[in-house]
Order: sequence, then C-alpha cells, then structure tokens
Amino acid sequence: MKTSLSRALLTVGATGGVLLLGTGIASAHVTVGAPGAAQGGYTVLNFKVPTESETAGTTKLTVTLPNLKSARTEPMPGWTSQVTKDPASGEATAVTWTADPGVAVGPGQFQQFMLSAGPLPKQDEVSFPAVQTYSDGQVVDWNQRPGPDGSEPDKPAPSLTLTSAAESGDDHGAASSDAAASSTDSTDTTARWLGGIGLVVGALGAALGIGATVRSRRS
Repeated sequence: MKTSLSRALLTVGATGGVLLLGTGIASAHVTVGAPGAAQGGYTVLNFKVPTESETAGTTKLTVTLPNLKSARTEPMPGWTSQVTKDPASGEATAVTWTADPGVAVGPGQFQQFMLSAGPLPKQDEVSFPAVQTYSDGQVVDWNQRPGPDGSEPDKPAPSLTLTSAAESGDDHGAASSDAAASSTDSTDTTARWLGGIGLVVGALGAALGIGATVRSRRS
C-alpha cells in the first residue's frame, strides 16, 4: 500500500516538474499579444521579450512586419526605435528597438515593446519573426514555424491569431441595426405621447370655450 502510494506521488511530482519546466521554457520565448485583433484592422501589438542569458542583457530587438501602412512605436526611456519602410510602397517592413549605452534587459528580466500598427493582413494568423541581440554579441533568431505535427520549435516566431473581419463586420452591423431599431421605437413612443397630450389639451380648450359661450349668453 505504502509502496503504491509512494510511486503515485513520485509520478505526480515528476509530471508536475515536467509541466513547470515546459512552462518556464515557453515563457522565455519572444511573444506577441493583441487581444481582439481583427483581420484588416488596427491594433496595439505588445512584444514581450525575456532575457534567457544568465550573463548578458538584451540590448536590441528587430521585428519583421507584414508590410503595414501604419506602424508607430511607443516612447520608452532608455531606448530608441526606428521603423524601416519600403522605399517604393512606403509600407513598414520592420521595427528596431535599440538600448542606450548602459541600458539592457538583464538576466531574469523581461521588457515589453509596444507598436500601434495596421491594417493587419486578412488571414487567420500572422507571424512577426524577431531577432534578439545580447550585450555580449549573441544573436537569437525567433523565426521558426511549428512542425508538421504541430510541435513547437526551439525558437518559434512570435505569432498572432486574428479574428475574422467578416464576423467583426456582422457584429457591428447587428449592433447598428439594434441601435437604429431602438431609436425608431423611442421616436414612435414620443410621438404617440405628444399626440395624446395634444388631444387632451384641445379637448380642454374646447370645453373652456363652450363654457365661456354659455355664460356669455346667460348674462
């Protein structure tokens, strides 16, 4: 009984350790987030960059963009940013953040890099390959795609799942229709009330006029 219980606890502990290790590895990846981002829309991209090195800090990040018409960086103390554009089309193809001298994302730390961008491609998923540079000269390319079986690569490219533009449009249209219907109902109700009040006032005026006429004749 005790032996079986010990084995069960050992198995649970080992499984938990593997899960925690996997979570730690995944959290060390360069990722991108933008809740609610839709195809063909504008959003704020949040690139989360952890430092994996135990001896050097992150001093530079370059992200490849899918030819966006608009790409604006958020000011960051200690960092400079530059958006690279295609000379012919003027579309943004990359953005680079560079740390000022003496500034770095140290071991055990992470930094968030914000970018207002759009319109996003009209596809289910969009990738943003990134290049992370360390203070000791090490360069890490985050540009790998998932394997054929869906397995996660060692250095996955930051990717973002986009909601359907058609679905967003339908929701917006439904909301507009509901608002219009509500406005129409409100207008009709107000008109009925005003009409009823008018009838009452008219009837009261007529009654007062008749009363005055009768009194005039009696006098």
